[in-house]
Amino acid sequence: MEQPQGSHPPPAYRHAMEPERERSLRTLTHVLYALYAVHWLTGGLTILIAIIINYVKRPDVAGTPYEAHFEWQIRTFWLGLVGYAIGALLLLVVIGIPLLWAVSIWMLYRIIKGWLYLYDNKPFANPAGWV
Repeated sequence: MEQPQGSHPPPAYRHAMEPERERSLRTLTHVLYALYAVHWLTGGLTILIAIIINYVKRPDVAGTPYEAHFEWQIRTFWLGLVGYAIGALLLLVVIGIPLLWAVSIWMLYRIIKGWLYLYDNKPFANPAGWV
């Protein structure tokens, strides 16, 4: 029985992923973490590519262990963007420099934590959290 386009498979199927599909999603998630990790070296270009892929492939990871990683990555992007914007505005009053450093360290922490969780196959307790 074919499902209408845009709907997700039933929950029982979601947990029984094909090994090739799981490998593919896991590799994609690793690549996305790498794109996030090198964004400082590319002037932000790779993080823009990563967030676009996150949103395009989000339906494919629904109901899989990688869904939490995508949520983690998407939140890292948007919260980091807000932090960078506030830091850039505050550059005029000098407090922006330490704020930009703090946001960069926070983003690095989230990228490393997420990537290590993916590597160790550990589930996220709260992918919507700040840390």
